[in-house]
Amino acid sequence: MAMARTVRDRLLEALDDLTEGELQRFKAKLRDFPVPEGYSHIPRGRLEKAGPVALADLLFQFYTEAKAPQMAAGVLEAIGCKPQAERLLLGATRNDACSKAPLPFMSASAVGNRMQATVPREQHFIDRHREALIQRTATVEGILDMLYGTILDDEQYQAISAKTTSQEKMRELYKLVPSWNRDCKDRLYKAIKMKNKFLIDDLEGQP
Repeated sequence: MAMARTVRDRLLEALDDLTEGELQRFKAKLRDFPVPEGYSHIPRGRLEKAGPVALADLLFQFYTEAKAPQMAAGVLEAIGCKPQAERLLLGATRNDACSKAPLPFMSASAVGNRMQATVPREQHFIDRHREALIQRTATVEGILDMLYGTILDDEQYQAISAKTTSQEKMRELYKLVPSWNRDCKDRLYKAIKMKNKFLIDDLEGQP
């Protein structure tokens, strides 16, 4: 059975599909494309000589797995490479265990607006108590085991498990949370509560 394509695989495939001229336009547009609040543009010096593989690495390094595909898709659409952008977004949606249906394609301006969006009006428990859960959650391995195969793929599971401390593992896990829907966050909440009941009870008792 073929292994499922990861988000990085799909991003690299989209970048590999560009001609040399399109790749140069992509990098030029990326320098002035709107970035999410709290993030910064990739330095020009690091972009100039980057090929598809290095460019994919830079996108993940600067914008995380959750935001890099939308960022790249917006830039692709802005330079006239809409087919690659659509395949990147739709491919990511079809293979995302937390998605219920394909997302509509977003224009460059829509992507920029979405990535600049502020905190949602009603925060999920997982979002509201992010720092406390990162700092205080124990037995992270058991939580990962409960999420493996439904929310986490093998690459994500291994990357998180490779971290040393519980805090590092939770911080790595939280890099994925912005791309999750409410059902995925509910599953994470239930997994943490099963392994850290007293922590959840304490946080739920806070005003």
